[in-house]
Amino acid sequence: MNILVTGGCGFIGSHLVELLISENHNVIVIDNLYSGKLSNLPSTKKLAFHQCDITKKSFIKYLKNVDIVFHLAGVADIVPSIENPELYYKTNVTGTYNVLEGCIKHKVKKLIYAASSSCYGIPKIYPTTEEEPLSPQYPYALTKKMGEDLVMHWTKVYKLKVNSMRLFNVYGPRSRTAGAYGAVFGVFLAQKINNKPFTVVGDGNQSRDFTYVSDVVSAFYLSAIKDISGEIFNVGSGNHYTINELVNLIGGEKINIPKRPGEPDITFADTTKIKKLLNWSPKVNFEDGVREMLRNINLWKDAPVWDKNSINTATEAWFKFLK
Repeated sequence: MNILVTGGCGFIGSHLVELLISENHNVIVIDNLYSGKLSNLPSTKKLAFHQCDITKKSFIKYLKNVDIVFHLAGVADIVPSIENPELYYKTNVTGTYNVLEGCIKHKVKKLIYAASSSCYGIPKIYPTTEEEPLSPQYPYALTKKMGEDLVMHWTKVYKLKVNSMRLFNVYGPRSRTAGAYGAVFGVFLAQKINNKPFTVVGDGNQSRDFTYVSDVVSAFYLSAIKDISGEIFNVGSGNHYTINELVNLIGGEKINIPKRPGEPDITFADTTKIKKLLNWSPKVNFEDGVREMLRNINLWKDAPVWDKNSINTATEAWFKFLK
């Protein structure tokens, strides 16, 4: 098939591109390189890259003769979404609308949307099902939910085949290191390389549904090729692990920093639905995934090295607005 991936130079997108090429598809990647890296893409004649922005409709021409679109382009991170919500709205909402418009114009057969489990906010039930009420706590989460609302409305009104994948705490090689106090793996691995203590939020007993990237892109692919549409799926590991467990696996000293408002103590996906409808289940357990990250630790040698003071500065808006 001819498959287009928005955000294909990013962390998850580039792993998805590799999977699609291994399955012998022709792949088009569009990415504005805001956070993605061209070096993340493999070199192959089956891949075409176009640097463009989904907030501008000029990219829509690349959807001609495309069978499936994987829509992963977007901006992430909590603090910048509080400080600059306009960017998040333009990219995650208006950008998603533009992708949908292109799909309708060029008669794309199916769209798969990368949604976020942050839409749940602080759930009352664990493991959390897709039916749990949504309560986004900050603009990033809200704009990802609004994007999902658009996608699900388009399948209802315009009969575009879609599925939405709510991702839980994805980790793996090439995970994001930029941004105001980035994702926990990037922070910890950069600290380990530089023999600095791990900055553990709160007491470290909060747990996360860490899901390895190869399992995530497998779920994306199955949702595209199976004859199922109009569904929202949790994509999680089926378990959850404390930050203290992660520290013990990586190995090193730690210091504690203040607990952050608006964050759940647990993220834990109920994956019953995706296992039943897509016959998907994760293959990489947490310990093996962490070992793989440590084997690739040099990927984080240029990542910012955070400490208690720089984190306090970077997260000032977080505490100001979400307290």
